[in-house]
Amino acid sequence: MHPSRHRYDVLVVGGGIIGLVTAWRAAQRRLRTAVADPAPGGGAAHVAAGMLAAVTELQYGEQTLLDLNLASARRYPSFAAELEDATGLGLGYRRCGTLAVALDADDRADLRELHAFQESLGLRSEWLSGRECRRLEPMLAPGVRGGLRVDGDHQVDPRRLAAALLRAAELAGVALHRSSVARIETVRDRATGAVLDDGTVLAAEQTVLAAGSRSGVLPGVPEHALPPVRPVKGQILRLRIPPGYAPFLSRTVRAVVRGGHVYLVPRENGELVVGATSEELGWDTTVTAGGVYELLRDAHELVPGLTELPLVETLAGLRPGSPDNAPLLGRSALPGLLLATGHHRNGVLLTPVTGDIMAELLTTGSVPESARPFSPARFTLQEQPA
Repeated sequence: MHPSRHRYDVLVVGGGIIGLVTAWRAAQRRLRTAVADPAPGGGAAHVAAGMLAAVTELQYGEQTLLDLNLASARRYPSFAAELEDATGLGLGYRRCGTLAVALDADDRADLRELHAFQESLGLRSEWLSGRECRRLEPMLAPGVRGGLRVDGDHQVDPRRLAAALLRAAELAGVALHRSSVARIETVRDRATGAVLDDGTVLAAEQTVLAAGSRSGVLPGVPEHALPPVRPVKGQILRLRIPPGYAPFLSRTVRAVVRGGHVYLVPRENGELVVGATSEELGWDTTVTAGGVYELLRDAHELVPGLTELPLVETLAGLRPGSPDNAPLLGRSALPGLLLATGHHRNGVLLTPVTGDIMAELLTTGSVPESARPFSPARFTLQEQPA
């Protein structure tokens, strides 16, 4: 039997939230679009907490990424409304704000420095005393020394976001091929689509590599064109607030405990997400006793009553990390192959702006000015061919 063959304008390899938003936006531009993924709607977002924390996740040396994060955060209200209108599915988008707190004097000093850095960049955050933090969130530990209130950092439920994007893509006419990509096809040094594990050939004028942490190991891509993306393991927990209990928290709460970051994200459905470890362990996705213990221990120091809640889920996933922790958006060194990967901890936050950037690239051949610092060319010595 001869393998089946399909032809598209755009083939997106990877059906996580980045691949799905790219496919949805491409289909809206009247491009014949397909997604290849054995389980579309899964990926790293299935494990993510969904913090939209452009300000409280700011790190020194990431000012260029900050601009992109802020632009995407500003897009979220209209993006969420558009996606909900298109699908009838809610995203769990909450404009609840974030509180970053310090539990000891050293953390307080570091948080003060971060506040000064934020203010130097014109970002809006408010310093609170420990008492003011506890007045805002009464369940916080008595030892909280101070904190930063950032009303502009919100949250979304990544699983609901993925489900809505999958539905939106289907409604827009995106073809879903629920199979793994065996290799990228090339003809005369140009990407021409992909071959699936079942032998199906998907031919495309433009192929977008949005396979998350596996983007850097996909067969068929020449070594010089493979994106420098690596897996970064993260473990998270999900707790459940029983019916009838008062909400533990009204907003996302973050802290540094013993040098490690911990966050608590309260969902409107009574779920409380606790995360996240960051581990350079290759492709390992094992949930470990140590990881669960550390998260519960640190979360307990932050909100002591938390350990009375039912533990309903433990998960580990792989973030797609890049050398500078920023995404790769644009043309690869292989003609016909575009990249939308390497979002690391900002994949959920950058979903709206990534969709806009990739749609413009796919339809006009160029990326917006704001996306040019994130060209894959920054990791190579050669310019990307058209």
